[in-house]
Amino acid sequence: MPRPVRFPRAAIVAICLGGTAVIALVAWVGARAIGAQVLLAAWAIPPILALHAAQLWLSALAWRRSSGTGPDLPGQGTWLLIRWVREAVNALLPVAQVGGAFVGVRLLTQRGVSSVLAGAGTTLDMTVEALGQLLFTLAGLVALAAISADHAWWPWFGGGIALMATGTGGLILAQRAGLLRLVEILARRMSAVFPALSPDVAQGLHAELMRLERDRAGLLHSLSLHLLAWLLGVGETWLALAAMGHPAGLPVALVVESVGMAARSAGFIVPGALGVQEGGFVLVGSLVGLPPDAAIALSMVKRARELLVGVPGLLAWQWTEGARLAQAAKPSA
Repeated sequence: MPRPVRFPRAAIVAICLGGTAVIALVAWVGARAIGAQVLLAAWAIPPILALHAAQLWLSALAWRRSSGTGPDLPGQGTWLLIRWVREAVNALLPVAQVGGAFVGVRLLTQRGVSSVLAGAGTTLDMTVEALGQLLFTLAGLVALAAISADHAWWPWFGGGIALMATGTGGLILAQRAGLLRLVEILARRMSAVFPALSPDVAQGLHAELMRLERDRAGLLHSLSLHLLAWLLGVGETWLALAAMGHPAGLPVALVVESVGMAARSAGFIVPGALGVQEGGFVLVGSLVGLPPDAAIALSMVKRARELLVGVPGLLAWQWTEGARLAQAAKPSA
């Protein structure tokens, strides 16, 4: 009988703290006002889902492009399915925004992609996506500087963008210095303890990543696709605010989306960025004239979209895993 899934104690504590923060914010602002605006935005959920489906498609295209142009790569539909699952795992499970990548690598290898290519391509895709978010956040801060008369926020936000740039640059330098060689060494040592684990499962990760990085045209293509996906999120925010009775121009929507999503990424340790996302929207909303109740309602609309997209994604993942196990259990002819 399989053991029940047990989440780390730290994740449970983080969920409790994040949930408490959300409840405190809602109670402080007013649950009735927030709920009324979320209900007003209900009609916008279908087009928001359509926009997010386009974001997923672009992100899947970018992921595939980061993994090279080999003829043996799965079709685009497979990448879209796995990207959907990858996002669902990161959004709804306490995996610090990285568990989805491991699930993605596993699903790719099940579809014939070598473990080395799957690992290197996913690592590169995550790096390019982080670079895209950095540029997206910079665009948001430029828009904020243009529409805000009070620039007292600049030292704080400037420090935040400097940290983002340092983290992204540090990740790129660490990869080029041989970060994935540590994974190769770890895999070899684990194979000595777990004989079922092939020692070759991760060998060549660094060399494969360096090979993929030499495709400059591919990197630019992937980066442009990720940037376009981030920009589609501006449309989601613009539409949700309009539906709630707070119509805003695209520059305001850009500021709210870019800085709000940067805050969510910064809170990756908290599952679902509970409380972090809401606090980020309230903070940036105060700089562009968005009331706190509207800012939290916007976050709730985005969480509703996450559930509507993420729950079926988790079910799709379990369905594929179940189908694979059922196929493996069939007696050979």
